[in-house]
Amino acid sequence: MLRINNIKIYDDLSKNELFNYFIKKFHINKNDIISWYISKKSIDARKKDDIHYIYNIDIEVTDEKKYSKFTKIEKYKEPIINVKRHSTVRPVIVGAGPAGLFAAITMVQHGLRPIIIEQGSSVENRQKEVNDFWTTGKLNNLSNVQFGEGGAGTFSDGKLTTNINNPLCFKVLKEFVRFGAPEEIIYISKPHIGTDKLINILKNIRNYIIQNGGDFLFNEKVTDFEIKNNEIKAVFCSKKIETDCVILAIGHSSRDTFETLFKKGVSMKPKNFSVGVRIEHLQSEINISQYGTQTNLNLPPADYKLAYHSPNGRSCYTFCMCPGGNVIASSSEKDSIVTNGMSNFLRNGKNSNSAVLVNVTPDDFENNSPLAGIYFQKELEEKAFKLGGSNYFAPIQRFEDFLNNNKSTHIGTILPSYKPGTTLSNLNEIFPEFVKTTLKEGILYFDKKLKGFANPDSILTGVETRSSSPVTIIRNENLVSNINGLYPCGEGAGYAGGIMTAAVDGIKCAISVLEKEV
Repeated sequence: MLRINNIKIYDDLSKNELFNYFIKKFHINKNDIISWYISKKSIDARKKDDIHYIYNIDIEVTDEKKYSKFTKIEKYKEPIINVKRHSTVRPVIVGAGPAGLFAAITMVQHGLRPIIIEQGSSVENRQKEVNDFWTTGKLNNLSNVQFGEGGAGTFSDGKLTTNINNPLCFKVLKEFVRFGAPEEIIYISKPHIGTDKLINILKNIRNYIIQNGGDFLFNEKVTDFEIKNNEIKAVFCSKKIETDCVILAIGHSSRDTFETLFKKGVSMKPKNFSVGVRIEHLQSEINISQYGTQTNLNLPPADYKLAYHSPNGRSCYTFCMCPGGNVIASSSEKDSIVTNGMSNFLRNGKNSNSAVLVNVTPDDFENNSPLAGIYFQKELEEKAFKLGGSNYFAPIQRFEDFLNNNKSTHIGTILPSYKPGTTLSNLNEIFPEFVKTTLKEGILYFDKKLKGFANPDSILTGVETRSSSPVTIIRNENLVSNINGLYPCGEGAGYAGGIMTAAVDGIKCAISVLEKEV
């Protein structure tokens, strides 16, 4: 393959128009082209009077020497897996989030028949349960935004961005397209799917796994593990399932499972995470701040990613920005408030939102227990529940009032999107001093980078505490814990941060299982 890099395009072109443009611009005979692909499409909006697209195009030609001025690249190849596992015992995957599902996909593609155990519901039933919570405040603590088929990422923006540089990322994208995602996620610089499309994609993934020998056990909570001679022997849900291999893809909110594993002697340690709020702005204002008003391009709703380093040694940053999205109720335990952000594929809502978070370290915890971060999170979530009215209404505050430590008494130009409801409050009452001070400094700093970020009417919704796992379950170079046959995997185990990295980690753990001689 040959790659043509950094093609500037100042128009919204169809695929055919793009093809005609680049063969003309670079003097390519179309009869020489065997195949061609868009490998990258991004927006350059650094200068508001010169906004344009940047494309990279890959071409396969009959004579590469004829076009030697272009960059030669290797075509993507699937990873070669040396399957050594011949055990008749079926592997078990605990958790049907991205890590668990991509582990299962990899296994069935190489002849294994995993059993996937998920405490929540199938995605169809889960969607009904989540909508019921958002409408009535009736929480199902086993199946909700955190738990169920697809994991926490199902009710999010569906971002597929990552900072890791791993060829398995391309495999993840290709699999998503195969199961129904838009082809553009392969090449756009900031791919996302959106909750509305993820629902059907998850059904297709499930059907594929079942058709190839896998089984799903929904609404089945793993309550215990049988360990003998430092080896996994079985897992317990409503029944005992004997196995010699467990991929533990439990997600970052599986607090009772962390406690069970700790009691069983599974090695783990506390890890850094972050807490803060969701902030909402008008999407139209974010678009103007990022794109200006001069461009005629049909640009997608604008996003942002911002970071601030405080003199007090803390960091404040935006996370999981949802253009045209909603702030959503994401509780998984009774009498607690947890928030997150969600967008549909078109991102056509009135508001944008993102988490604004401050880093927390084990030095901030009351003790050095591996589970201490969980209790730090729980305390904030329970305070938010009480401040909101003890009915799953979220406490909200205008930024100006948060800055001045005054309880909000009115809503301005930006209406909150959180359901089932909100309560005007003073979020200063929830957070430790270092969190609220750094949040205020950070938001004011972000306003210098993105005009309007510190709009007095910006809505802050509390609290966001589940950006990542508070625990790392320790594993070795073969991705196995101190218990032989137990593979800590994905975000809950501390090895991922989002859909893409969780999916990649699921594939890696499945490969480790496949290549272990048993």
